[in-house]
Amino acid sequence: MRAVRRSRNLSRQLFAANASARVRQSSTAAAAAAAKPLTSILIANRGEIALRVGRTASEYGVRTTTLYTDPDARSQHALSSPHSVNLGDVSGYLDGDRIIQIAKEQGCQGIHPGYGFLSENPTFARKCTEAGIKFIGPPWKAIQAMGSKSESKDIMTAAGVPCIPGYHGSNQDPEYLKSEAAKIGYPVLLKAVKGGGGKGMRIVNTPEEFMDQLSSAKSEARNSFGDEVMLVEKYITTPRHIEVQVFADQHGNCVALGERDCSIQRRHQKILEESPAPHLKEEIRQDIWEKARAAALAVGYEGAGTVEFIFDNDTGEFFFMEMNTRLQVEHPVTEMVTGEDLVRWQLIVAEGGKLPLTQQQIEQRIKERGHAIEARIYAENPDMNFIPDSGRLLHLRIPKASETVRIDSGFVEGDEVSSHYDPMISKLIVQGPTRKAAIQKLRAACEEYEVAGPITNIDFIKRMCVSADFVAGNVETGYIQKHSEELFKREILAPEIYSQAALGLALQEIQSARKDPFTAPPTTAAGFGAGYQQREFNLVEVPADGKGDVKPVSVKVRQTAPTKFDITVGDKEFKDVTSELDASTNLATFYPHTRINTSFIRDEDRITLFQRGKQYRLQLSMPKWAEKALGVKDVTNSVLAPMPCKVLRVEVAEGDVVKKDQPLVVIESMKMETIIRSPHDGVIAKVVHRKGDLCKAGTALVEFEEEEKKE
Repeated sequence: MRAVRRSRNLSRQLFAANASARVRQSSTAAAAAAAKPLTSILIANRGEIALRVGRTASEYGVRTTTLYTDPDARSQHALSSPHSVNLGDVSGYLDGDRIIQIAKEQGCQGIHPGYGFLSENPTFARKCTEAGIKFIGPPWKAIQAMGSKSESKDIMTAAGVPCIPGYHGSNQDPEYLKSEAAKIGYPVLLKAVKGGGGKGMRIVNTPEEFMDQLSSAKSEARNSFGDEVMLVEKYITTPRHIEVQVFADQHGNCVALGERDCSIQRRHQKILEESPAPHLKEEIRQDIWEKARAAALAVGYEGAGTVEFIFDNDTGEFFFMEMNTRLQVEHPVTEMVTGEDLVRWQLIVAEGGKLPLTQQQIEQRIKERGHAIEARIYAENPDMNFIPDSGRLLHLRIPKASETVRIDSGFVEGDEVSSHYDPMISKLIVQGPTRKAAIQKLRAACEEYEVAGPITNIDFIKRMCVSADFVAGNVETGYIQKHSEELFKREILAPEIYSQAALGLALQEIQSARKDPFTAPPTTAAGFGAGYQQREFNLVEVPADGKGDVKPVSVKVRQTAPTKFDITVGDKEFKDVTSELDASTNLATFYPHTRINTSFIRDEDRITLFQRGKQYRLQLSMPKWAEKALGVKDVTNSVLAPMPCKVLRVEVAEGDVVKKDQPLVVIESMKMETIIRSPHDGVIAKVVHRKGDLCKAGTALVEFEEEEKKE
């Protein structure tokens, strides 16, 4: 306790010293800036954040110019403003010089960088200032100081902010880094010095795997940041990721707007964020806020920033990890618990104004407004290690928004989730009087989501919401791995699911026949009486993990009246079923024992169903004799690309004998490296794609010899 009080006193002294210095240094600049309110800004980002910034700017009468690249030409952010400029190639968002030139041509007084891309680029921020354009973010020197994980830790140590033990030096010889890891003690964490978003980061548990993990981390860092310098840190085995939202103005004011717990992660990237952090003692909460303010003041900060800490569940200690010198993806969580618009705060600070609230007022707001949670809705497959997915949004329904349910999205139905950029579809943010109430609201809102096309993580988030340890607030960054059996449990499909899919297909055929009686399948058989046609569909569940020997289920549908059917699913029969399919894909069915409303979406042979808050994915199966007659290629001996990707490395050659889980190919998608491993022991018959090749999802990467050939 004495240590906490001493630490607080040190932070207060540092706060006061830096504040008075900053007031003296910036008073003239602040007065000048205040005299020139922003009336026109350029948004140098894409997707949801571009729309988010644009909404606040428009509300306050600030004209916005948006940017887009060729893949984003019809995206929502590109269409959101009449003032929009095409950057051309997919890498256009990184062309800082051209973006500054466009801002000048468009008469923009400021550039808002959003998050990602150029938001933490000190060179870009400096060039904006030199061009006479306000960079809506911190001073470039603050970005530079905090952008280097090694330099930032030196600054934090000098400022009295605790840092995690590790090596942050310039010697990058692999053997030297390995020796430093041995001194620190395994497990260790390898991190790219200029990294972010979990990229260029690897956990190393033993000396034997150090070199492979270092090589992988460096490669990913080069591709993501153009820099492969690494640091080595002690890896805490039961850590929590707790971060503090800070805000500073040009008048020496700096506040903490509460903390966010971001411990639920995959691949070191966040999925759920919440505020306040559960089970955090009040004295620790106050201490971590003060340390965050000290961190911001130590670099002469201005605007929005996030100071991230690793919290050790075992000891209650916390350590500075890094500072994100920008607005975070999860900033709406803080907005929900404070009632403030942080983008508006950014504009106020950029114009030279003072922060709207004091620290005391913020703390009172947080006490009154309860708890908030944000879920990132991604196009990704949780059952396949959260690999990103892409494609057209064939069907999209989102939860109903309210004062306590917010959806920030950059997509509408029909839009394309591109393989070139981050696969986040939207953010769902909820607020409740208590943490349990917020979790309950999050689950209910997730059940309203319907996304057909790319695979999403929505069902996974729903499972998180009922995971007992998460509900109890017992969180840590390794939560998903430790609860994998519970979170990835496979559900056995009920007969009604196959029945609904078959009814949807049958009703589509019937409707098609009514529209075009000459080319569509007949609705009735020839002969006397009603004689309605019986249809049979072979349906296969599409397993989320792509594994398992899934057998087709035969479903027979016999029409007995215009809207009545008898259905047989395997050995299960449903008699006198009434069902109708409307134009908006709503399938309403009355069974003798229940009523089921289903959203029925068909994409060629793929069928997606949404009913009772769950999603089901099925596929029409072709009988084996038909596959053989039509010459359908058997891909059971092939390893397929799980997503659109670029081949970075091929680790095997034709004729190689490989073992199960041995690396075969390393691919890159959305700047993320994925190692494709062998599904079984075998012999490589053919390497289909080589280094540098671009592959579509489902394309064969390598082929194995068939069983009889191996014998």
